[in-house]
Amino acid sequence: MAIKALVFDAYGTLFDVQSVAGVTDAAFPGHGEVITQIWRLKQLEYTWLRALMGRYADFWTVTQDSLAYTLETLGLAATPDLVAKIAEAYDGLALYPEARQALEELAPLRLAIFSNGSAAMLKRLVAQAGIGGLFEAVISVDEIGVYKPDPRGYRHVEMRLGLDRQEILFVSSNGFDIAGAKAHGFRVARIARLPRETLRRELAGAGTIGPALMFKALRMQPEQLGLDADVSIAALTDLVSYAARQNDRHQG
Repeated sequence: MAIKALVFDAYGTLFDVQSVAGVTDAAFPGHGEVITQIWRLKQLEYTWLRALMGRYADFWTVTQDSLAYTLETLGLAATPDLVAKIAEAYDGLALYPEARQALEELAPLRLAIFSNGSAAMLKRLVAQAGIGGLFEAVISVDEIGVYKPDPRGYRHVEMRLGLDRQEILFVSSNGFDIAGAKAHGFRVARIARLPRETLRRELAGAGTIGPALMFKALRMQPEQLGLDADVSIAALTDLVSYAARQNDRHQG
């Protein structure tokens, strides 16, 4: 089947989660890097824990709770108001440099976002980046009350778009999301922002493995679950030629 729609993960795929570092370091000078990394690791863990326990809370709650955990663990005092203020950094994440060009060039195809982000967070995030007009739909797990990689989420995307799963190319840089989408039956493109060889060189050359390098090792590599992406590419702009080749092959 031809590719009719590209569905993008948001956090870490279109938007750089590391861009909160300026906010965390301004709030707690000298601690920005470790806060940024633990916060994101725990943020994802809390989505999985809540999914397994059947205790859904939206991503804004998860984002604040994981930040509060991080600050408490590091012994950094913060009021609930300060936690909420820092957490707002997730509404202003930087768009990856090549993202806008890629989305504009892909615009003849149907484009959507499917994210763990709450509907309100995604609305603010897309608006501040000025890319809302490029998407047919911005789909939040809020609509079904269960986090990725639960298969119900990917089925919901199919229903929202009215497409067969093989007509959708799912795009993510997150290993857990890639595995979930592939298990569901989507065609999947992995954005490999950190090649394995580069990570291995960084690990080999590091005297001490700090928080940022640990995050790269845990969250920026493909999972070993036998659910690999159909294609691994370096940047979002590579999707343009990949989608065209796939559709030319189908038409041929």
